[in-house]
Amino acid sequence: MQVTVEALNPVTKKISIEIPAEQVDAEIEKVYEGIQKKAKLQGFRPGKAPMQLVRRTYSDAMRDEVMRRFFDKTLFKAMDEHKIEPVDSPTIESDILEPGSSFKYSAQVEVMPEIQLTNYTGFEVTKEKYVPNPNSIEEEIKRMQENMAQLVPLGDDAKVENGNVASIDYTFSVDGYPDENSNAEDALVEVGANRLMPELEEKIIGMGCGETKTINVTLPDGYRNPDLVGKEGVFQVTVKEIKRKELPELDDEFAQQFGDYDTMEQLRAKMVEYHQQQETDRIENELKDRIIQVLIEKNPIEVPQVMVKRQLESMLENLKNRLKSQSMSIEMMGLDEEGFRVRFRDSARDKVKGGLLLLALVEKENIVVTDEDLSERYEQIAAGNPEMLGRIKEYYTANKNARNSLAAEIKEDKAIRFLLNSAVITEVEAAEQKTA
Repeated sequence: MQVTVEALNPVTKKISIEIPAEQVDAEIEKVYEGIQKKAKLQGFRPGKAPMQLVRRTYSDAMRDEVMRRFFDKTLFKAMDEHKIEPVDSPTIESDILEPGSSFKYSAQVEVMPEIQLTNYTGFEVTKEKYVPNPNSIEEEIKRMQENMAQLVPLGDDAKVENGNVASIDYTFSVDGYPDENSNAEDALVEVGANRLMPELEEKIIGMGCGETKTINVTLPDGYRNPDLVGKEGVFQVTVKEIKRKELPELDDEFAQQFGDYDTMEQLRAKMVEYHQQQETDRIENELKDRIIQVLIEKNPIEVPQVMVKRQLESMLENLKNRLKSQSMSIEMMGLDEEGFRVRFRDSARDKVKGGLLLLALVEKENIVVTDEDLSERYEQIAAGNPEMLGRIKEYYTANKNARNSLAAEIKEDKAIRFLLNSAVITEVEAAEQKTA
């Protein structure tokens, strides 16, 4: 057997294998003998058909079986001898197997890149400066107030005004596109909130209870079917009831509905604390993303496409699950699955690159996870719940794979912290950060 290995690029190798004619013929005979013992041909008892007839009848089956045996026996042996560790199944191309001739085939496999990490200290990065924003607290309180609003029915002679909530029945259609047809009963529309098409909400204004109206709208950018953007859709709307929103007073009684708060001052103080923590976490996560991006730029590598594909599918599945929990879909965001893959392929590639480079840094700097590190992470997961902490410890103690996965996360976090500790970090205003 003759084996040659060619590097097509840093992460793709081509293994070419030629099996001598005598070995081919010997394997063909073994396979035919096996087929003959089981062959059921008309006029012959099982296993008694003449070999000549077996050869004529089962030549295709013989080729498939001999090729499968050669792939199993020779390809993995060749990869083992040349220390090739594929990250996915090989792609095989072969000649037609013929008696009396050598058999040639090749396999392309993707492998992990060989990473020579040379530049990973002293990076210069910017970090957004945290600035308290009192307006954001008041805006959040206003949203809480809106969510606690009571809907008060208006009289039968009322007309829909901006800010009212209308209960409507409607049908929707787009001429020539029957798949777009839809309908709903008792749908609530907060007029002016722009949760539906603004053009639809505007044309409901002035309608009275029991009134039916045909409303034509131009389908806007971001519509779930991009092919229909700019086309005309038709709503048949009937207003059934009109209500006005009655907002609660922002007093101590309001605050007491949201937890262990006696006064609005206590609620505001807690919200300030929560907002600061949320913003600090966001800024810190953006800084981590930025330092990883610099690591990628300073240490260019190629990565296997199959790893990028897996990362992309994982990102897509996570997004779909998050949207599903909010009763939404990617189509409602103006995307389909293939569009998502195209849009976020580069992001997925960078995630794979960053992960591999951090793994190389872990090995180069001999970063390890101690029992203390694990205990600290258990406490973070438990979030101050002693009962939960005990169950978490039991779970990771009993589940080796889960514990190894958690240890890998901790190592990655430590590697990022190593990068940040050696970096030159400059704080900048948020506006300056966005334009950087």
